[in-house]
Amino acid sequence: MTISANQPYFMPYFPYWQLIYASDVFFMCDDYAFIKGGWINRNRIFCNGNVTYYRIDLEKLSFRKLISDIQMVELDIEKMLRTLQVNYRKMPHFQEGMSLMERILNHHERNLALFLRHSIEEVCNYLGIHTRLVRTSQIEGNDALKGKERIYDLCHRMGATHYVNPIGGMKLYDSKEFEEQGIALAFIHSNVASHHPEDITFANGLSIVDAVMRHSREELHDLLDDYTLVDNEGKPVKSPLNI
Repeated sequence: MTISANQPYFMPYFPYWQLIYASDVFFMCDDYAFIKGGWINRNRIFCNGNVTYYRIDLEKLSFRKLISDIQMVELDIEKMLRTLQVNYRKMPHFQEGMSLMERILNHHERNLALFLRHSIEEVCNYLGIHTRLVRTSQIEGNDALKGKERIYDLCHRMGATHYVNPIGGMKLYDSKEFEEQGIALAFIHSNVASHHPEDITFANGLSIVDAVMRHSREELHDLLDDYTLVDNEGKPVKSPLNI
């Protein structure tokens, strides 16, 4: 079994969905501290010819508040949809993108973690990703651990033999340390941007919202496979899902 984990983000860029797709189980790290200025409650879209932020507003935050404890300010859904309509109405898959965003933004939940879970589920369904989604706050006792010990614990509980991490974590985790725990570690490197340098969405690392407006569901599903798993040295390793 292969697992992966990351904080739940609001409509993240395409490589995030490739990480989920590359796993049997994806853990949404919702009982981790909220990081201001990150991607948890915002992402980037194309607006008026420029890259700009598309966000959900939150109630006042206290120091090191957990994602699962944060409440959202009531969304101005009409305004958020209007922003998309103004900027993407000429895109070939505008109607599909708007329908997806209407389902996401009209969700009744105002707890940030639960709202994000729903949005991730909706996008996974749209892209044809069947990975099991689990919130780390549901795993009793895992929050008592720190750093990579939390990952080891999740792997052991699930009986996972492989753990896939975002490429940005190559300096944080060491393959040999994971091997001592009986876990094969790999990092996912998305090839989409390099294979499609002319594409605005991928070249700029824009939100999946942008990708859905510009590309068909079938095209995006086919692109999910366009990644390479590498070790700590950047050398390709075989995907356990393809063995």
